[in-house]
Amino acid sequence: MSIKRLFDIPYYALQNLPKNDMFVTKYQGEWKKTSTLEFINQGNKISRGLLKLGIKPGDKIALITTNSRTEWAIMDLGLSQIGVVSVPVYPSISSEDYEFIFSNAEVKYCFVSDKELLDKVMKIKHQVPSLQGIFTFDNINGAANWKEILDLGEDDSTQIEVEDLSKAINPDQIATIIYTSGTTGRPKGVMLSHENIVSNLLACLPRIPKKKNLDYKDTRVLSFLPICHIFERLLFYLFQYHGFSVYFAESIEKMGENVKEVKPHYMSVVPRLIEKVYDKIYNTGSSAGGLKEKIFFWALNLIQKKKEISKPSGLAEIIADKLVFKKWREGLGGEIITLVSGSAALSTRLNLMFQNAGIPILEGYGLTETSPVISVNSFQQMKVGTVGHPLDNLTVKIQEDGEITVKGPSVFKGYFKNEEMTKEAFTSDGFFKTGDIGHIDSEGFLQITDRKKEMFKTSGGKYIAPQTIENLAKGSKFIEQIMVVGDGEKMPTALIQPDFEFAKNWAARNNLNLGTTPKEIAKSPELKARIEKEVDKINEHLGNWEKIKKIELTPEVWSIESGLITPTLKLKRKAIKEKFIDLYNKMYDHKE
Repeated sequence: MSIKRLFDIPYYALQNLPKNDMFVTKYQGEWKKTSTLEFINQGNKISRGLLKLGIKPGDKIALITTNSRTEWAIMDLGLSQIGVVSVPVYPSISSEDYEFIFSNAEVKYCFVSDKELLDKVMKIKHQVPSLQGIFTFDNINGAANWKEILDLGEDDSTQIEVEDLSKAINPDQIATIIYTSGTTGRPKGVMLSHENIVSNLLACLPRIPKKKNLDYKDTRVLSFLPICHIFERLLFYLFQYHGFSVYFAESIEKMGENVKEVKPHYMSVVPRLIEKVYDKIYNTGSSAGGLKEKIFFWALNLIQKKKEISKPSGLAEIIADKLVFKKWREGLGGEIITLVSGSAALSTRLNLMFQNAGIPILEGYGLTETSPVISVNSFQQMKVGTVGHPLDNLTVKIQEDGEITVKGPSVFKGYFKNEEMTKEAFTSDGFFKTGDIGHIDSEGFLQITDRKKEMFKTSGGKYIAPQTIENLAKGSKFIEQIMVVGDGEKMPTALIQPDFEFAKNWAARNNLNLGTTPKEIAKSPELKARIEKEVDKINEHLGNWEKIKKIELTPEVWSIESGLITPTLKLKRKAIKEKFIDLYNKMYDHKE
């Protein structure tokens, strides 16, 4: 059967790749499996139940879950096959953003995972006239449960209505509206059709490898990124298409435990996770003591010298692999075929290091508006430091100012209720403007250099690309987060959030007393002087006009909860500058 709509994917899987554990979620400490057939049956019950509730094609239903789980997948199928538009929402955004999204999309019903999210939505329920009801996945006293919809759809005599509606759905109909988290301003509702996402899925298939000797029935995925994010969602559909088992991780905190239990073959990651994994590896190795510590640093030094990807060769590399890098792989379950990285730029140094440690990473690039993949590396064509070749069904054009623009079937239908913004998003000849600056090299690989909106000009007229400088800083153990600033100023400077835990350990080794709280640690002149040495190393790779001249350490962690980074872990530059305006003014000797 051909796949043209999102709900065609599970039916294709049932026909060609049925299995007992299509989706697996942990409840009360026990992994519960849902088979392909059970998944489709449950999806049909949701469809029938919603129709009995009075839901019609084109209506909007919001889905919010703290951690991805099987119920979300069932809801997604149940909505899509009767033409209902899903509105997946990040759990971590503010109540004000919930109110805006629900009102803008005219959401009729909302399904949430737990009590915390229920309370959050209840706060704004009365400000959203369209919102008729809220259902929960967890059993919560006094709250309507999603099983009520399943019960409503228990009678299958109305299944013919579901099938008639499914047959009538065209690939170009809107399947979902995804509100981008945005680093500035209100979220924008990105309208994606069935064709947008399906065309992207089919074009990505040759890039994400299947291991020849591995039976699909034994292939496992660990999914932990928010499924409301189009990157994770696209892979969620791709893994269904391949018939892989998708295990939903309990939380980021339990990732280590879940990895050991599931032993995944595939995982999607964001660069921040790779950085955290490496930090943990480094901290373990550097504190092992004695011979183990010496072996760790010997092996690390060996791998850092490699400038290309290659298998261990020569006695030293083979020994290093067996003694050190094998343990890295075991830390990720020992069976990883590849990690798929997206959402932000991955440090070339870390990418190369993991590749040569036998942990392949396929780095790609895209936006919500492009469903999302524009380009991605593959095992056949890979170049570290780039985001691979553009997909075969897309045309990528670099504009005169360096902006990457794209045209093709996965480019979105427009911003919901915002024709003016939609018009501004395209060139006169129909290419979508990504807002990213980059170039395509002589071998056809796409390389991203910065966000167009994030580039700034100093008072001397020199352009600064902050992301390029910030990516260099990710190699430092002392720097957790960094934001390069200086728009309209005489020189670039940087606000830095130290890695407070690493700073404490460093202080203990050097008999320094930095204090215990972030506020105390950030005030330490010794730590600032040490981080300035790290910045000097970064400056060695930069032109004179780009060098960071001053730094200030921020006295708190930059987090989603504090509103300083987005749910996809990008910097909210305006919010960070406003939050630490005193430190900014200090660097430029601005008076209050």
